[in-house]
Amino acid sequence: MTDSEEVTGHQESFVHLPEEFKLGNSALVMTPKCLQQEIEKYKELCLAKEERGKLLQEKQKLEKELEELEARREAWEKQVKVPPSLPDRKMLFTGHVTEAEDVNALVVAPRVQQALPGGSALLTFEEPEVAQRILEMKWHEVKLDESTGCEGQLRVQAEPVELLLPSALEIEMKLSDRCILLSSLPRLDLSEEQLLDKLEIFFSKKKNGGSEVEQRELLRDSGHVVLTFVHNGVAEQLAKKGRFQVPIGKQTYELKVTPYIRGQITDLQVRPSVCAKTVLLSGISDILDEESMRDTLEIHFQKPSQGGGEVDALGYVPVGKQGLAVFEEDTD
Repeated sequence: MTDSEEVTGHQESFVHLPEEFKLGNSALVMTPKCLQQEIEKYKELCLAKEERGKLLQEKQKLEKELEELEARREAWEKQVKVPPSLPDRKMLFTGHVTEAEDVNALVVAPRVQQALPGGSALLTFEEPEVAQRILEMKWHEVKLDESTGCEGQLRVQAEPVELLLPSALEIEMKLSDRCILLSSLPRLDLSEEQLLDKLEIFFSKKKNGGSEVEQRELLRDSGHVVLTFVHNGVAEQLAKKGRFQVPIGKQTYELKVTPYIRGQITDLQVRPSVCAKTVLLSGISDILDEESMRDTLEIHFQKPSQGGGEVDALGYVPVGKQGLAVFEEDTD
């Protein structure tokens, strides 16, 4: 074999691939540019799969948190809706039957306070017709009895009493997640601070299911107590248990624990209303002591000859003083 043949044979041992060759019926392009594009596509696919996995994990985590929140909400709503979770109140049927269409209405008995200036009096008659007659006469000459030490007559003016009463009321109710309401509290010979101290001590202990108390409040209108805890979740667990044997003084009392609902008035509409049985007397001079003036006015306005009638209530404020008249719903 010549040198040239050796060289030629060595050269033919290398296979030179063209840039494009056919495999079957398809053309396979293997240029560097094409290869780089395929690599980039593969990277994007891997990143997309990784991102999809992360999103799937995040979705599962959020769904689990949502289920826990929904279960907690349902538990609290159940406690609020069930009648036994409400504070104990003694109720009885008094004979009043309302219309069926009013069953879903919230009835609020108004209690209005209004300033009563000095030198005036409020008279409430048994019959509204009597009050109307007194108002129609307007001016009245009240005879002073000699036994009072004064003679002559006292001239007073009768005016109608007009009050602003609520006609529509909207209240926004919100369940507090850190507060409980304590009811069924006994009547004890303790000061307000002493009672609140004992309740705070009991419900701040972990062995009783409690925790640190942030605030305590005695609701004077109902006698119930509101405890606010520093941490969330404590109130919910206490309300679930419902009743606790609490030592106060030398005895132990069963107290009821319920969720605390805060109410805020969001809309209040009022309307003027004239009292049908009550009249206002003004211009009363300071010539008699308070008791004598009350007796004199009541005697005068009870006489049918003076247009009067049976007096149910009388409030009098002497000159120089200020009073506060309380108006309640007429249930007659």
